[in-house]
Amino acid sequence: MNAVVDLRSDTVTRPSPGMRRAMLEAELGDDVFGDDPTVNRLQERAAEIFGFEAALLFPSGTQSNLAALMSHCQRGDEVIIGAEQHSYRYEAGGLAVLGSINPRALPNRADGTLELAQVEAAINADDPHFARTRLLALENTIGGRPIGRDYLEQALALARRRGLATHLDGARIFNAAVHFGTSVKALCAGFDSVSSCLSKGLGAPAGTLLVGSREFIARARRARKILGGAMRQAGVLAAAGLYALEHNVERLAVDHRNATRLADGLRALGLAVESHTNMVFVAVPAERVAALAAQLEKANVLVLPAARMRLVTHLDVDAPGIERAISAFGEFLSGNAGAPGGIRTHDPWLRRPIL
Repeated sequence: MNAVVDLRSDTVTRPSPGMRRAMLEAELGDDVFGDDPTVNRLQERAAEIFGFEAALLFPSGTQSNLAALMSHCQRGDEVIIGAEQHSYRYEAGGLAVLGSINPRALPNRADGTLELAQVEAAINADDPHFARTRLLALENTIGGRPIGRDYLEQALALARRRGLATHLDGARIFNAAVHFGTSVKALCAGFDSVSSCLSKGLGAPAGTLLVGSREFIARARRARKILGGAMRQAGVLAAAGLYALEHNVERLAVDHRNATRLADGLRALGLAVESHTNMVFVAVPAERVAALAAQLEKANVLVLPAARMRLVTHLDVDAPGIERAISAFGEFLSGNAGAPGGIRTHDPWLRRPIL
């Protein structure tokens, strides 16, 4: 049987043999006491790579982002954030529930950015009737869309001029850096904090790094304690993170090429497709989603069923896997799959615009 082609997310990656060896051989301590040498090396290396004074390891991006927001804002303060951003939409409202931070959500434009005129207009006056606007939070990439340095510099200049701190949810910031042919240090320069995930395209089993000034990381360490605290012999995970940073950054370009090939192949079948970095989005009629996902699974191609179906490439999906996925879509579209929901190529939903 062919291996599974798992396109649900880049979080499904498994540690490679080399990463597993690094985890097995990791020198360990107790990170609560700050004496796990592998965790300390990872944090020092991350600070160096991103060009910040210090870094802190978290189990997840959700915890890292929330700790960052809590470290920038006090109870009752407000953050300006994109309505599509993960911290606002997909993290269970933690910034309001646990951080007591008021989100001022603005619409993201088609390229993932916020309209800076709207950002400035959303900054509250210094008036006791209003929450104090303290922070501008951005995300890069967002929905796979990379945001370039020109826009980031404009956003940072606005924040500085209006006295706002800045946080970047850079869960996939290395994808953006590889896309633009630059470094994360150059792409993130000027932000007060950046959160970067190790367990997506970089292939570690868990872990997110938060970087900032030493004073900011000290506040984030306290926030991390409130949110569950540090892990103990976390060097096992830190070793995976070090391996990922050393071996799995440049190869993200392979994932981008595979996503482009997948998008081109699906587009050739007549599908309406949108593609950015390692993500491909396909428009599927709601009434056909379940049948399509079921038929793909029979072909050992896993997807998350949705009318705007997101397909994500990663280090566990190779070029032959991409061709198998394209073929599986093609069989369903031609009606040869034998499934009740099979679609003929003359079906009017083909080339329907992306939602």
